Parts: sequence; C-alpha cells; structure tokens
Amino acid sequence: MLHVLTVVLPVFGLMGLGYGARSIGYLGDRTGEGLSDYVFAVAIPALIFKTLTAAQLPEAQPWGYWFSYFGGVIVVWTIGTWIARTFFAVSHVEGVVAGFTSGQANTVLVGIPLILEAFGPDSAVPLFLLIAIHLPIMMTSATVLAEGRGVPLRRIVRQLVSNPLLVAIVVSVAARELPFPLPAAVKTVVDMLGASASPCALFAMGIALRRYGWGDQPILALVITALKLVLHPFAVLVLARHVFTVPYTWTGVAVMFAAMPCGVNAYLFAERYRTGVAISSGAIALSTAASVVTSALWLVVVKGF
Repeated sequence: MLHVLTVVLPVFGLMGLGYGARSIGYLGDRTGEGLSDYVFAVAIPALIFKTLTAAQLPEAQPWGYWFSYFGGVIVVWTIGTWIARTFFAVSHVEGVVAGFTSGQANTVLVGIPLILEAFGPDSAVPLFLLIAIHLPIMMTSATVLAEGRGVPLRRIVRQLVSNPLLVAIVVSVAARELPFPLPAAVKTVVDMLGASASPCALFAMGIALRRYGWGDQPILALVITALKLVLHPFAVLVLARHVFTVPYTWTGVAVMFAAMPCGVNAYLFAERYRTGVAISSGAIALSTAASVVTSALWLVVVKGF
C-alpha cells in the first residue's frame, strides 16, 4: 500500500498544483488550454515515437492478450457512453468522452512503476507492448466515433491524417525500418519532449478542474470511476483467465493495466473538442484518488491466482 501511495500521490499532487495556481489567479484558463494543445500536438507524439521505436515486438501476436484487454475496453466504453447518453442527456461527443474516459487507463504515470514492481522484469514485454498500441487504438477509436456521425468520409480521413498522434505512429513505424539508428541528438530531443507530456498534462488538467469543477453531473464522474476501477479489470480478468487462457504474468499485466485510473488522454481529447472537459477531468481526479485503494486490492486479487 505504501508503494501505491508513493506512486499515486505525486500524480494527484501535480493536478493539485495546477488547481491551486488557477485558484489564486497565478495562471489563467488560457494557460491551461495552451498547455493542453502543446501536450496533444507535441509532447504526446514525441512519447509515442519514443515508445514505438524502442518496443520489442514478439514474433507471434498474443491475440488472447489483445482480445482480453480490449474486450474489457469495449465493455466499459459501451456502457459508459450508453449511461451518459441515456441518463444524463449529454451530447454525442460528450457521450464519446464519457466512454473514452471509462476505458482509457493512466499507465505511463501510474501503471509502469506499479506493474514492474509487482510482476518483475518478466512483465516488461507485455507491459510496453500494450502501451505501444493502447493510446493509438484508443485515440483513433474516439476520433472516429466523435467525427463519424453524419460526417463525410473525406472529412473523417482528413481529421485522422492530420491528428498529431496518428502522424507520430506513422513516423515511428517508418523510423523502425531505417537501416541506421537515429542520431543521438534527435533521440535526446524526443526523449525530453516525451518526458514533459505527463507532468504538463496533469498540470493542465488541474487548471481545467478548477475551471470546470466536478461538472454539473458529479454522479456521472462517480459512475465512470466505478466502470474504470472495478468493471474494467474484472472483465479483463474473466476474459484472460476463463476465455483465452492468457499466461499468468501477461494476465497480471493486463488486469493491472485495466485497474489504473482514468488517463489524462481522455481529458486531452475532450479539451481538443472543447466539450465534455468537466466529465473527463472530474472522473480522472476521482478515479486517481480512489485508485490508491483499488489498485492495492486488485494486486491482492491477481496475486491470488
């Protein structure tokens, strides 16, 4: 429990600093919006490039692992969107934000140190393999869902090909095929930009939380938190252990990956569309606080197998 606290509390603390800076008027809302734009357009693409170019891919695709994790994502995303649209009368894009927030995990900030500590070096391959495709799949799905209703296919394609995150994926794949390594100076710059993604995103989210508060639907934030911290890891555990028979370590990684709090990328997506920000920021803050307890409980459950 102490280890979980030492990992989660700094994350919550960065959000608190952003919240406090906005509360006392030290920074304004425009600062948060500009910081969010920087993270989405520059820092996160750099992080994707760094991760994908360094990922060690297995010779055979672990299909059971993919189906277990993303099967759980489909379950909570669908339920989160349905509940938001049916019971809280949100707009189409807000419904996408609610579903996205229900399934997007905060792995870079919380998951990596916690999972590596819990399962040791053997967990590195499944962990970083999932990290490499998690964000691209989630962001692409959210973009298609947000843009897809009544929008011409040409506009959807334009939105996707101009998305900095997807551009970063394409560039990363191309870089892996180069016959020579990247120059050390380029790698250093990319690493520095990528390292700024998480703290800047959390700080910007704190500013947004002060601006939007818990929203006018705090119950929805609570529902999303329950979907993310309880239903998502439970669904992944059932699929991995009883449907696809995923190996122990890979199952542990998938379950704990799913048990992480709502990720900041859901907030960045909402900020990008300037809608549903209160939904995502409230759920992220609440789930981050609650994960101090739930992460420890899921570790006990997984270690019991």
